[in-house]
Amino acid sequence: MAVFTASRTKKAIASCAMALALTLGTGIYAPNDVQAASEIKIVVNKQAITSTDLKRRTALLRLQRQSGKLSTKAREQLIEEALIRQELSSRRALPSQAEVDRAFANFASGNGMSSKRMASILSQAGVGSKHFKEFIRLQIGWPRMVSARYGSSGKLSTQDLVSKMLERGDDKPTTTEYILQQVIFVVPSSKRSKSALNRRNTEAKRFRSNIDSCETTKQKAVGLRDVTVRNLGRFLKPELPRDWSPLVSKTAVNKPTGTRFTEKGVEFLVICKSRNVSDDKAAEMVFRLEQEQSGEASANSKKYLDELRRRAVIANR
Repeated sequence: MAVFTASRTKKAIASCAMALALTLGTGIYAPNDVQAASEIKIVVNKQAITSTDLKRRTALLRLQRQSGKLSTKAREQLIEEALIRQELSSRRALPSQAEVDRAFANFASGNGMSSKRMASILSQAGVGSKHFKEFIRLQIGWPRMVSARYGSSGKLSTQDLVSKMLERGDDKPTTTEYILQQVIFVVPSSKRSKSALNRRNTEAKRFRSNIDSCETTKQKAVGLRDVTVRNLGRFLKPELPRDWSPLVSKTAVNKPTGTRFTEKGVEFLVICKSRNVSDDKAAEMVFRLEQEQSGEASANSKKYLDELRRRAVIANR
């Protein structure tokens, strides 16, 4: 059974990112075999799942490099997603099209391509951008619904979380505090192309090789075209975005991280300072991370889905 959680959402979309990057690099695409006449194969509470839906989901699973009997996995996922979509819709909790489109664009940008280019790849892979956007919509909406239904540690105050850790006999954990600076080699969306991104990436790498301190970055950037330098301030390690955390963790003080393609262009961070800290804020962040990884969200998601399935009328054809 597929379980939708915040963690699974990131992993599922990240697996697509890697597969799409490989696909883009090799120029090899799965055949687009979803053009045949569509037949109704499953009905979930009067909502039809067609043969085309199943083919597109199988193609997505293939793109995610999943193994096993993909046709069976596709059926199970689409049944669950029909139940989830119906529940979100009845609660008026479906993410808006604008939010889905932004996530799609960010996903494309993070892989160094335009939304149009990614849509083309998804089409050639037999998935289609519409199917993938609906996948994203539920990955965004369902964890919110589970959290609203069962509550989460996010509703506890910092002091409550620290007290819970001390009650179970833990010492306050230590984590790393970073002072960060952001450098962006801007690529306007109207001029975004693979060649433009690669050119700016070369420029960014050349610039970062001359950085030896946050204090001189802005001065060295003077005169460079469309380059932004921002002081981001304090971040605890658990607060770092997932895409940046590995780069920051392995970078020394007064040194820049590797570059990344983002929705703004090409970026890297400079580590201005770092130190180990053990305070209430650090304890809160570590505890929240532990809760996310503990499986509590997965258990609640499964419980909720099981309840929806028991009430559902599901017919296979």
